Amino acid sequence: VLSVCAIATNGALDAGGAYYMISRALGPEFGGSIGIMFFLANVCGSALYVLGLVEAVVDSFGIPPGQEAGTGVHVLPQSYWYELLYGTVLLALCLLVCLVGASIYAKATFLIFLIVAVVLGTILVSFFATRPLKVPIRLPNSNGTETDNGFFTGFSLSTLRDNLGGEYGVDYTTGQMMSFSSVFAVMFNGCTGIMAGSNMSGDLKRPSYSIPRGTISAVLFTYLVYNLLAFLMCATCNRILLQKDYGFLRDISIFPPLVTVGIYAATLSAAMSNLIGASRILYALARDDLFGRALALAKKTSASGNPVMAVILSWLVVQVVLFSGKLNTIASVVTIFFLLVYATVNLACLALEWASAPNFRPTFRYFTWHTCLLGIAGCCVMMFLISPVSASASLGFLLLLLLALHYLSPSSTWGYISQALIFHQVRKYLLMLDVRKDHVKFWRPQMLLMVQNPRGSARLIDFVNDLKKSGLYVLGHVELQDLDMLPSDPLQPQQDSWLSLVDKLNVKAFVSLTLAPSVRHGVRQLLFTSGLGGMRPNTLVLGFYDDEAPQDGLARHPAFTSAREDVHLGFPPLRAPTTPKLLSAREYVGIVADALKMLRNVLLARQLESLDKAWELRRAASPPPTIHVWPVNLLRPDSARYADTCSLFLLQMACVLNMARAWRRARLRLFLCVEAGTMPHAQEEKLRQLLKDLRIQAQIQLVPWDAITRLHWQTCQGPPGGPAEEEEEEGIVNFPTNTTQVSDEYVCAANKLVLEQSPAPAVRFLYLPRPPADTSLYPLYLHQLELLTRGLGPTVLVHGVSAVTSTQL
Repeated sequence: VLSVCAIATNGALDAGGAYYMISRALGPEFGGSIGIMFFLANVCGSALYVLGLVEAVVDSFGIPPGQEAGTGVHVLPQSYWYELLYGTVLLALCLLVCLVGASIYAKATFLIFLIVAVVLGTILVSFFATRPLKVPIRLPNSNGTETDNGFFTGFSLSTLRDNLGGEYGVDYTTGQMMSFSSVFAVMFNGCTGIMAGSNMSGDLKRPSYSIPRGTISAVLFTYLVYNLLAFLMCATCNRILLQKDYGFLRDISIFPPLVTVGIYAATLSAAMSNLIGASRILYALARDDLFGRALALAKKTSASGNPVMAVILSWLVVQVVLFSGKLNTIASVVTIFFLLVYATVNLACLALEWASAPNFRPTFRYFTWHTCLLGIAGCCVMMFLISPVSASASLGFLLLLLLALHYLSPSSTWGYISQALIFHQVRKYLLMLDVRKDHVKFWRPQMLLMVQNPRGSARLIDFVNDLKKSGLYVLGHVELQDLDMLPSDPLQPQQDSWLSLVDKLNVKAFVSLTLAPSVRHGVRQLLFTSGLGGMRPNTLVLGFYDDEAPQDGLARHPAFTSAREDVHLGFPPLRAPTTPKLLSAREYVGIVADALKMLRNVLLARQLESLDKAWELRRAASPPPTIHVWPVNLLRPDSARYADTCSLFLLQMACVLNMARAWRRARLRLFLCVEAGTMPHAQEEKLRQLLKDLRIQAQIQLVPWDAITRLHWQTCQGPPGGPAEEEEEEGIVNFPTNTTQVSDEYVCAANKLVLEQSPAPAVRFLYLPRPPADTSLYPLYLHQLELLTRGLGPTVLVHGVSAVTSTQL
């Protein structure tokens, strides 16, 4: 109740009551599933009260068991089908009232309230005014009926003492042994009416004002009356009378017919209350379109706004439930449904409180997260005490509804409490993520992929998603505009298109867009600002700079083959082959140099759009697809080291790709370039030991390259083993100066060497040398990279600047 009051006073309420509160707090999945459960709870509750009314009517006017003809007022036949007929007639009366509308229901309810208040007053007076008497009780058995005697003793301490113990007996209407949980299940249904006001939230003028006051008043009044009646009954009626005559209040009343009228009025009011509550919940579910066409009929209303079709549909479901026959048969089911709803209302309030959202400011403040948690625990415990099987089945049904709505229902604009809770926890854990405690054992790639136009980079985006190994993945884009010259930020309208692309490609990536006067400045901004706390990109991924015409791979991507209308996500068409590029070769190499200066690893991906991953990985198992790894700097034949930082990073990235689920069938092939007279088997054994220490499974293949290096030394006019250029040292940022000493003939020969290794791999990893220190050599450097990777198919050039491998535990 406290949770209902808190949520009700936190904003405007519409039709649906508890369903509306839960759906707007926890989102459509929880709201829709609980809405169905709450609808069923009210439907079963309405049937419960109708059956209770039938039981009272038959008790007053039914022909006693064992008699063929009635006498006096006892003229109604008793059997399953007759009682179903009586229930149908009474339910039709409730239907007529609810069809007229909420106004006539409110007037009828107020009239019933007055009648019940008078009856209650009469009953309280009867406990004091009635003298002790013996009450004969007729009980049905297999031989007809038997008679027992109950006693109204008046106020007696011995009677009170005798009734204090449990001593549960057999329910004479069902023949079942009662227990605390079964009695609680029946009694709890007398307390569910406190939600009637919230169910009528769409018909109240000021629901945020009326619901808290009305609900709390109802709870306090019900609590006092029930406790007072329980005390008076236990102090004046013996156990036989209480257990074997459910209509004993009529027998001890100073005016018995008035008690009968009160029972009829109370049960009829409760039945109408649950029926109209169920119809309002069904109408709210239909209006929210969570179940599509399945509930479309329930949207129809009368001219006055009364959801007549929802009322009729609810009436039909109640009529079906009436076939269960006995009141106590469905009492436990109704109780479990209501307890589940109450637990979820508490959960919604608890989530809002824990999310610490600034806009959660209910004017009702008499609640804490402790009360919410206590309410959830109490509801769950009682559910399983009443019936573990029914409670488990209800939770299973709720889970199925939740999953179905999660995958099938359209997105809503209500706001999701899960997002607020995730934000709250992520902020807390990001603050705990201390970059000073980073260790190479737990290193993982955190990618920043620069994308000019997703239409030409769909497969590259998918490939880098496989490379991230549960690390950060950011799609970066630079818009070449000046904010000073614009009326507003042009990036905001683009954000939704990029996020839709991420969803459609099913990649786990963030999106970061920026404005800059040049691409190089924009990439610098993103390298400096992307990420948060300990989650910042440590690896920059770029597409390759060449003269190939861009191809629209988005329309050919498997994610778009079934829905081509979704291809138009708001991205511009690709650049025409004759259109100049947005950045020059010098600026492109400058971006690589900037990233290395900022101690970011760099990957250059060429022809990744030609990689058909699905086809490569669906090929026959023999031979499996391969990943070729060349850990030697092919543009530095005078420095053929395999254990420097860059080579180890290249090995790590190839291994990470092989660990991805989609690439586990692929096999790593590591190429060891050897020269005559250099003890190749010793080098192979050393490399094999390194792979063993790093726990990397790969096939090593020796590749003689004497003819290739001879071309280099002939161009340099220096003997093999002569003075080599200064090698880079780990941890020191320097720039090789041998770019001009590598001839095109040598680079083409190295390209041919790589290309000749068969079978053709799915993807190749090559060593990316540092750009030269002289910026005038940037075009030549890029030209050499183009020659080296020409015709190789999907290729990734890799340069690492940080230690990423570890042999420690």
